[in-house]
Amino acid sequence: MKSVNIRKMVLTAMFIAIGLVLPFITGQNPTLARILSPMHIPIFICGMVCGWQYGLIAGIITPLLRSVLFGMPAMMPNAVGMAFELGAYGAVIGLVYAVFKRKGILGIYLSLIIAMLAGRIVWGLVSIATYRIAGAEYGFSIFIAKGFVNQVPGTISSLIIVPLVMIAIIKSGLLNDTK
Repeated sequence: MKSVNIRKMVLTAMFIAIGLVLPFITGQNPTLARILSPMHIPIFICGMVCGWQYGLIAGIITPLLRSVLFGMPAMMPNAVGMAFELGAYGAVIGLVYAVFKRKGILGIYLSLIIAMLAGRIVWGLVSIATYRIAGAEYGFSIFIAKGFVNQVPGTISSLIIVPLVMIAIIKSGLLNDTK
């Protein structure tokens, strides 16, 4: 039991590190980063591999730590909103994947899609508060544009990359060691 928790903690730290480094592929271009969402991918995988608690923690820590270390995303409103969003991603995908784990690729896709929707809704609700605190206007049309329309490329990349990585992890036997 103790070695499993240590393993999950180490894996979670690794996923956080990947989440800190992976956005550098966008060249610190905030527009490209928002479109491709490279920080989201390791959080989705962390939730499925380590469980909802670890996915939640990794999702909250990664954008906040990245903002402190590298200045991107900006702490307010972006990193704060992303902390809630990615925390929801990690928790929801971990919970849903636990139910669908035996369903193979279908379970991976169902978990991913449900987590994406939940995370976007959480992000939208938090954005209402953070944008209002910042004195900016935020309405439903902005939520749809920023939360869904602008995220289509990132959603597509996640729908391709996450299942491929999860299939490789399953075939490697890693999940058998983290029960």
